Amino acid sequence: MPEATSAPARRAVIGDSEFDRDTAVARREPGVYDVDLSAGWTIINAVNGGYLLAVLGRALADTLPHPDPFTITAHYLTASQPGPAVVRTGTVRTGRTLSTGQASLFQYDDEGNEVERIRVLASYGDLATLPDDVRTTATPPAIPPLERCFGPDDAPAPVPGSSAIADRLMLKLDPGTLGWALGAPSGRGEMRAWFGLADGRDADPLSLLLAVDALPPTAFEIGLRGWVPTVELTVHVRHRPAPGPLRVAITTRNLAGGFLEEDAEVWDSEDRLVAQSRQLARVRLG
Repeated sequence: MPEATSAPARRAVIGDSEFDRDTAVARREPGVYDVDLSAGWTIINAVNGGYLLAVLGRALADTLPHPDPFTITAHYLTASQPGPAVVRTGTVRTGRTLSTGQASLFQYDDEGNEVERIRVLASYGDLATLPDDVRTTATPPAIPPLERCFGPDDAPAPVPGSSAIADRLMLKLDPGTLGWALGAPSGRGEMRAWFGLADGRDADPLSLLLAVDALPPTAFEIGLRGWVPTVELTVHVRHRPAPGPLRVAITTRNLAGGFLEEDAEVWDSEDRLVAQSRQLARVRLG
C-alpha cells in the first residue's frame, strides 16, 4: 500500500470540490451545454487538455445513458482559452452495456465567429458492473514515498511552464525523473509522480481524464523545453479508483519529425491499474 500524505484541514469530496465546480456544465437544451472554462487550470496561457477532456466527459455523462467513460478520444483543433464555451453532444449508439457519443467544444474569436476547439468520440458504460477478474503482466511504477518526492513548492525558482494548474494539484515528482529541473535531463522520456487534487478530493473516473495529462511533459527529460501541445489524446478508464493518492507513470519511446507519443498508466492506492492513455504531441525543436 502506498503511503498517504497528510490530509487538508477541510477535505473536499466528490461532487463538492473545485474540480467539480470548474468542470460543471449547464444544460441549455438537450445536447447543448454552457461552460465557463476556469483560468485555474491553465498552463502558461492555454487551458490544460486533461481538464478540457473532463469537461466534455461530464457533458457526455449527462447525454448518454451510462455514467462512466470507458474510452474517450479527443482531437485538439485549436487552443482553448479561459472563459465562456459551448459543448454540443450527440448520441451515436446506445446498447445494453455500452453507449457511444460525440462532443465538440466551441468558443468565439475576436470577430465573433464560432471556433471548434476540441472534438471527442467516446464509449460509456458502468464501471460498477465489471467483473473483478484481472489477468495482467503490468506492475505499478516504483516511485519513492511521498516525502522523498518533490513538487512545485520545492523548487528554488518557478518551474518553467508552471502555472495556475500547479495550485490545483497535489503533485510530487519522482526524483529519478527530475534531471531537467536541475539542468541535467537524463535523456530518457520518463515522468513519474504521485498525483491528487490539492483540496483532498478523491479521484473518480472523470478526474482520471485529468490525471493522464497533468504531469510535466516527458520532453523535458529528453532535453527539450517549451510548450508541448497535444494533438490527440485517447484515455481508457479501467476501474473506479480507490481513495488515496494515485501514481502516474508516463513514457516516450519515439520522437520523430517534431512529434512524440506519451503513454501513461495511472495506479490507485490498492495497486490497481485504473487508467491508461496515449497521446500524440508536437514539440518545437531547436
